Amino acid sequence: MSASSQEAMTPVLNRLRRAQGQLAGVIAMIEAGRDCKDVVTQLAAVSRALDRAGFKIIASGMRDCLNTADGEQPPLSEAELEKLFLALA
Repeated sequence: MSASSQEAMTPVLNRLRRAQGQLAGVIAMIEAGRDCKDVVTQLAAVSRALDRAGFKIIASGMRDCLNTADGEQPPLSEAELEKLFLALA
């Protein structure tokens, strides 16, 4: 992984850690018998955090694909990138 890829992954890891903490909060809310509306609202926040992390990963991958020098990993095709985006839907 290139230095720019590693730098791009820092915000992704932060987003995933935030989602992990939020998910733990959802589990605790369910175990405590909290109101369904509160649980769903918090679960939606987890979903957004995961989506944002996924989009960041894909955006970083796209940038790396466009900047890949000869001899490195082959770039992803448009079809592969589209499949990755659709996987987040």
